[in-house]
Amino acid sequence: MGPEGKKLLNIIVLGFGFMFIFTAFQTCGNIEQTVIKSMNSTEFSGSGYTSMAIIYGVFSASNLVAPSVVTLIGPQISMFVSGLLYSGYIAMFICPYNWSFYTASVLVGIGAAVLWTAQGNVLAINSTDTTIGRNSGIFWALLQFSLFFGNLYIYLSWHGHDHIKDVDRRTVFITLTVISLVGCFLFFLIRKPDSIAPPPETTEPLLQTDMTDSNSTAVLSRPGLCSQALEAFVKACKLIVTKEMLLLSLSIAYTGLELTFYSGVYGTCIGAMTAFGSDAKSLIGISGIFIGIGEILGGGMFGILNKCNRYGRNPVVLLGLITHFVAFFLIFLNIASDAPQAPEAGTQMQTYMTPSIGVALLCSFLLGLGDSCFNTQLLSIVGLMFRDNSAPAFAVFKFIQSITAAVAFFYSNLLLLHWQLLILVVFGFAGTVSFFVAEWVSEASRREATDYDSI
Repeated sequence: MGPEGKKLLNIIVLGFGFMFIFTAFQTCGNIEQTVIKSMNSTEFSGSGYTSMAIIYGVFSASNLVAPSVVTLIGPQISMFVSGLLYSGYIAMFICPYNWSFYTASVLVGIGAAVLWTAQGNVLAINSTDTTIGRNSGIFWALLQFSLFFGNLYIYLSWHGHDHIKDVDRRTVFITLTVISLVGCFLFFLIRKPDSIAPPPETTEPLLQTDMTDSNSTAVLSRPGLCSQALEAFVKACKLIVTKEMLLLSLSIAYTGLELTFYSGVYGTCIGAMTAFGSDAKSLIGISGIFIGIGEILGGGMFGILNKCNRYGRNPVVLLGLITHFVAFFLIFLNIASDAPQAPEAGTQMQTYMTPSIGVALLCSFLLGLGDSCFNTQLLSIVGLMFRDNSAPAFAVFKFIQSITAAVAFFYSNLLLLHWQLLILVVFGFAGTVSFFVAEWVSEASRREATDYDSI
């Protein structure tokens, strides 16, 4: 197998590893608030929204030091250990306590920062300017299969249940824990690409870190590694205030807000709709499947096929905005305003139209499709703009995204649905405009570089 073939294989293995881990974790996040409402335990009174707010808050703070961690221990071990923290969070639901719930939330927030920074490194080092779009799409599509498999399992397990029993909860979370552990061990199949030749001035953490265990051990003994880790931290801080990252920050912030909505809030809303009958709880799983279908379709259309690059990234992002606006309007009409905070018995509030399961699932699909439009293009443009500093750049990406997700999970406990939708509309419009400007700046810089090289 040639160098390009090995790089493509690394991307595929990376995607499968994340698919298994997030089959477990995204399913967990989608159902945990509903599960908690169904629990009858005097020793546990946690909130799924609060837990997610903690996770993303810690995630955001940890992103600034994550490049240093990846430099010190290597991307492979970084992803493996971080994956174990995800598994621990999921396993906590087998026998939950308040102290273990919130402690696990903190730990998985730290692990998430390291995991996604290492992922950005691996994506960048196994891609070129011509393959970054394809590889981003392949990774994104494989990752989003997690929404399909995990939520299909939830639907089959909970079909016809209007209350989640303890035995059902334990069975689901034991299964999800095992699935996440499989993903952790898949990372050991990733190998160092054959040709890595950074210029002398490049201090990219991943480029100085080998992908195998033995090589990673050798890297740890190199002199000056601590100074490289410190430099990675300094670079991450400096990148936050660059013109390019500031332009992208509103778009990234929007993906954090809508991530919270589709991964935690919307499923809870569907499960709270008494108008959907006794299958409302199992519809959470079906909703997740439709979100996954939208994500996978978007990843395939705008990443793997990469046909829209001749027109730039802006048309894809505009499509994502329109898709989301249609979904938000239909959700406003179809779902009760108090659904995010409704009790276990569900909401009795009237809606602006007769509640329809078909419309609810259509909105799930549109949420996934629009999310993939934004994320595939953001992954591509960040990997291209900051190729020489990919670890700090992806750390800043996740810092911005996770801090807005934390804020969104916090206000999900407080705001009615229509106010949450209004926030998404405002940030979605502003984020799209700022992305357009960033894309134009990127194209202008590329043309200038091409003209300079031709002189």
